[in-house]
Amino acid sequence: MNKRKLYNGLMLALVLLFALIGPVMNVHAQEAEAPKKKLIMGTSPDFPPFESVDAKNTGDIVGFDIDTANLILDELGYELQIQSMDFNGLIAALQAGRVDFVMSGMSATEERKTSVDFSEPYYYARNSIVSKAEHSYETLEALEGLVVGAQLGSIQEKVAYEVPNPADVRKLNKVPDLVQEINSGRIAAAIVEDAVAVDMTNANPGLVMNFLPSEELDNGYAIAFPKGSPYVEEFNTVIAKFHEDGTFEELKQKWFPEPKNNAGSDKLIDFSVLEGYVPYIMKGVGVTLLFTLVSALLGLILGSILSLFKISGIKPLMWFATGYTSIFRGTPLLVQLTLIYYATPQLTGYDIPALLAAGLAFGLNSAAYLSETIRAGIMAVDKGQQEAAIALGIPYRKMMISIIFPQALRNILPALVNECVALIKESSLVSVIGVADLMRRADIVRADTFRSFEALLLVAAIYYVLVLILTSLARMLERRLRRGD
Repeated sequence: MNKRKLYNGLMLALVLLFALIGPVMNVHAQEAEAPKKKLIMGTSPDFPPFESVDAKNTGDIVGFDIDTANLILDELGYELQIQSMDFNGLIAALQAGRVDFVMSGMSATEERKTSVDFSEPYYYARNSIVSKAEHSYETLEALEGLVVGAQLGSIQEKVAYEVPNPADVRKLNKVPDLVQEINSGRIAAAIVEDAVAVDMTNANPGLVMNFLPSEELDNGYAIAFPKGSPYVEEFNTVIAKFHEDGTFEELKQKWFPEPKNNAGSDKLIDFSVLEGYVPYIMKGVGVTLLFTLVSALLGLILGSILSLFKISGIKPLMWFATGYTSIFRGTPLLVQLTLIYYATPQLTGYDIPALLAAGLAFGLNSAAYLSETIRAGIMAVDKGQQEAAIALGIPYRKMMISIIFPQALRNILPALVNECVALIKESSLVSVIGVADLMRRADIVRADTFRSFEALLLVAAIYYVLVLILTSLARMLERRLRRGD
């Protein structure tokens, strides 16, 4: 009996114990299963070894900055999401709330501090002069009276202006463009950060680099945040820790190569440098075609509506259609694209995807041009067609859809094809907001190889083939329509 009571007592104690511990264990389990908060990092992946695209393998963005960001966020318990865009758009993306922070080899200059907040520097670099091997410039004074290049918006651009009486300071969007300018003789030398200069000279044996006497950049490379960001102090704590425990030194050994002699190709044209990159570039064909199709359909639908407004005889609709056409034909397409991409989240809070922003911008712009083309096609249809339809009692909507519009579209088919061809070619503009189309992928390959001609020629050939296919299909359709007359 006593054993029975003892057994019951133990069981009751276990039940109470589990009743007390269970909720605690459940809370911990829920905490463990709770997803990490995601932070979006903006970067321009054309600055190896700090950030570049592993185009030959996974297609992921890799580099010193990427590893640094992953380690910092892992330490703080956040999840990293990377947003690719041009360097010139990074500050705008921060201010528009499209990204939470920026890491892209960015120096914390006084001018930038007026727009964004910076962390403590995580890397200090030295400036160097890159030039042709036969001209080994070692000081800024040696560049006096010469044309000097630097990346637009970089700290090196300021250093370039310190050259005594330069003939010109050529500012280019991308570092690979500087290599092309040196090789073509348009600039005598370029001011580049040391680790990038090593990659440039390794890939181009005809180039040499020389460190400038200054020890390091004034402020070093730092992480940029929107004004008043709560993450600055958290990041600074981890950055200080990584400086102390040698984490940054380990990353430097991993990512910063040693200068090599004759590591790259010195041929004027060498398509072997594209080995392994062609499949990556070809993936951009699908993006380009999808974007073109969406833009063309949107432009055709909106253009048809606008053309009907213009011939409706209703003053408000006519004024709206005329004003719309005037605005979209009178402003640059690139301005419309960047406005939609950056202003939409700032004004509405909706983080519009880059591809959707591109489709809208090109579709709205195309509609303005097509509205005039479609209106002309409608006006070209014989008036007897409309009079006959009215005499037969056919409703206006059915008459336009079934009788007038088919004839108008057949008349303007060549103009529609020309618009589609223009959309395919102009789609290269979407690369400025990070859409991975053909041109964007070519830029990434240029950044990786520091050679421009081969990648650009391949992309030009792909665009040409796409246009040939489109025009051939249009001719087949036109012949079929003529046989149906």
